[in-house]
Amino acid sequence: MIRWIVFIIIFILLTFYGFQAIKTVTKYSWIHYLYIAIAIIIAGNFIYQFTGASEGRVLSPIKSYAFGFVLSFMVLNLVSTSVLFLEDIIRGVFGLYDKFIAKREVFYFPERRKFVSQIALGIAAIPFASLLYGMYRGKYNFRVLNYTLHFEDLPNAFDGYRITQISDIHSGSFDNKAKIEYAIDLINEQESDLLLFTGDMVNNKASEMLPWKESFGRLKAVDGKYSVLGNHDYGDYVDWDSPKEKEQNLEDLKTIQKEIGFDLLLNESRFLKKNGERLALVGVENWGKGGFKKAGDLKKASQHIEADDFKILMSHDPSHWDEEVVNDAYHYHLTLSGHTHGMQFGIEIPGWIKWSPVKWRYKHWAGIYENLGQYINVNRGFGYLGYPGRVGIWPEITVIELKKGKKEA
Repeated sequence: MIRWIVFIIIFILLTFYGFQAIKTVTKYSWIHYLYIAIAIIIAGNFIYQFTGASEGRVLSPIKSYAFGFVLSFMVLNLVSTSVLFLEDIIRGVFGLYDKFIAKREVFYFPERRKFVSQIALGIAAIPFASLLYGMYRGKYNFRVLNYTLHFEDLPNAFDGYRITQISDIHSGSFDNKAKIEYAIDLINEQESDLLLFTGDMVNNKASEMLPWKESFGRLKAVDGKYSVLGNHDYGDYVDWDSPKEKEQNLEDLKTIQKEIGFDLLLNESRFLKKNGERLALVGVENWGKGGFKKAGDLKKASQHIEADDFKILMSHDPSHWDEEVVNDAYHYHLTLSGHTHGMQFGIEIPGWIKWSPVKWRYKHWAGIYENLGQYINVNRGFGYLGYPGRVGIWPEITVIELKKGKKEA
């Protein structure tokens, strides 16, 4: 109850300030009433969806949109409030000057200036429009990102070997079958040797994947499809009626993955063989820092491989790479992760800037990183969760080509 009171107070304060800008810019009363009505509808729907629905903590598409609209509206008001608050400070200073320095008998507080409110709304419109665009188009703006990584000890038979990685499907959030079918076709068009999925197939429940089984069953790769579990796959964020029901949900998800064609690695390894040489593929269950499930067991997963094997590790959470993988006795040449989504919001201009607020939480949050001769790719995610959109950090299909030898300078 307290958190809802805090939310309502903050929402009202931000809306009040934003309303000041609207009122200053236009004198049409119907626009004022419309603005207030929109605020009430957005806040009311958000509160209803998150208190009156029977799904508990399950984040359905309807809930996601309720959150997306309240977020967009609050950002609009927050940005405009920042400008107006600065103006209020200046107005206050002038008022105090007139009262105590100029000795004016009556305290005079200057009126808001229309052009300042126009500037405030103009600036605020940029993130507001971006968030709306992210919900309308950005969440399905799939990008194929290609990387070439060089290894001196790569087996000759795997020189030029191509791996497609996808991560964080979050099928419970999807609302457009045509866009998903397009993405599946895009993945298949890469014609990679291997397809790897690094966890979070669903938001909470295995049943979320049922409408999408046929679509993802069309995924193909020459040497097969492999997967691991992410933190959302265990059903930890649902209020289950019993532990048995939760266990059955996980078993159902494992069955669905098998039916789709994925070989699910649960702290296990496989060997990919080619012309008498082999590559070790290792998959751990979720291991995450900061309160996330630590079911991953790297030692167990690697017990059947040799120290001199070329190793590719699938581990959903990149914090596992920092905490355990890099300094392990074994040398894991390439780790594939996801989890962060790049926060679904940021700015990326290749060669110029790469930024997202998630960088304050995760050291490695998107793209390729290297440490001690070992690489990790953090996939930005295929789907979305929470905010039903993406701004600047687009859904990703990663294609990594392995090359023998050193990278040319």
